[in-house]
Amino acid sequence: MSTIRPQEAVERALSLSRADDCVVIADEASTANLRWAGNTLTTNGVTRSNRLTVIALRSTADGVAAGVVSRSAVGADGIEDLVRAAEADAAGNEPAEDARPLVAEAPLAGGSGWDDDPAETGIGVFEGFAPALGEAFAAAQAGGRRLYGFANHMVTSTFLGSSAGLRLRHDQPTGLVELNAKGAGGSAWAGVGTRDFTDVDVAALTAGLARRLEWGERRVELPAGRYETILPPSAVADLMIYLYWSAGAQDAQDGRTVFSAPGGGTRVGERLANLPVTLSSDPAAPGMECAPFVIAHASGRESSVFDNGLALGATDWIGDGTLASLTQTRHSAERTGLPVTPAVDNLAMRGPDGGASLEEMIARTERGLLLTCLWYIREVDPQSLLLTGLTRDGVYLVEDGEVVGAVNNFRFNESPVDLLSRLAEVGETGPTLPREWSDYFTRTAMPAIRVPDFHMSTVSQAT
Repeated sequence: MSTIRPQEAVERALSLSRADDCVVIADEASTANLRWAGNTLTTNGVTRSNRLTVIALRSTADGVAAGVVSRSAVGADGIEDLVRAAEADAAGNEPAEDARPLVAEAPLAGGSGWDDDPAETGIGVFEGFAPALGEAFAAAQAGGRRLYGFANHMVTSTFLGSSAGLRLRHDQPTGLVELNAKGAGGSAWAGVGTRDFTDVDVAALTAGLARRLEWGERRVELPAGRYETILPPSAVADLMIYLYWSAGAQDAQDGRTVFSAPGGGTRVGERLANLPVTLSSDPAAPGMECAPFVIAHASGRESSVFDNGLALGATDWIGDGTLASLTQTRHSAERTGLPVTPAVDNLAMRGPDGGASLEEMIARTERGLLLTCLWYIREVDPQSLLLTGLTRDGVYLVEDGEVVGAVNNFRFNESPVDLLSRLAEVGETGPTLPREWSDYFTRTAMPAIRVPDFHMSTVSQAT
């Protein structure tokens, strides 16, 4: 297989296309990773991958039909076959509901120049992180603790071109660290997202783990019930991401979700939170920068291949407690009569100014629970967005402003939308990593929140 640069693959595919219109997306990715167990580095490696997607558009008397075919590791000699496969797919499809004119002009520059080589990563990205990790291994060994976990860094360069003249490029770095400590006090977890590992404070992460293992040396058994609960930023991120993923305008318009209005239409404009919280996305958010234009490899209820290249901007999904926007394609925006607000690949939640730190929130808790993270989150009822899941890696009892021990795990039943209406306190916002959704969504900034009656529905034997 003869290799070809991704931007050249885009141009080749466009020149070979016989469709009425064509969109081509080339993704070139490189990944570096470290893994460790029992205070010892176990593996490291670097991988590369690429994917080429061709979207062939066929005009008919009734509209425009789309054919989409995506393949990995396509060499120069495989491009024509991919283009013909996309055209054959379009020939067999009915006109698309979401068909709209292609975006013809670049909204803004993204990443490096179109002709520059793809960005890439390597083991060198861990130059500062790895020595700090080694020091953490030694400290953990001396303290009778064992560290497990991994660090992963991926850089993806995306090249987007179309027969309408669009040429856009975006370079996306995505990194994360997940650390798990085990000892006499059970198990504790910490994680953080990063663009380049220069901002990862390994000593602070492991010190936090050691403190939680100390908390866990005293065990307290509690029954199921409703408890005043402090959810740290990671747990809040997992719940708010699920809310965000469920906020599609088309499904809301069709009466399928918690964001559907009882009499028809959507709940945009309705107050959801009892405190003035804001849930927003911004492609230019410092430390969470992401693609400033739509990259859609396929059409669905919340994305459209016809919107490729559409400019993205800062968007409030919830503003001062009120539902402000839902994720929209141009097609769904015409149906709902609302502005075009496509999804953005980051998410931040903020409360009133002057939010307390997690430590300050603990210090003013008379009696309640402090969570570490949530996992195995599943939807129970889309109409209320009721979710169920389990607590993991440490649930702690707080009494008179101090953590006095670890309690058993629970299964919870809560709706993040209903949770917003029952907030007792929203802390300060900072970068965090969702535990459950870190494979798919890492760019988040969240506060800790206090809920007076978080529903722990049953005791769980999970550890």
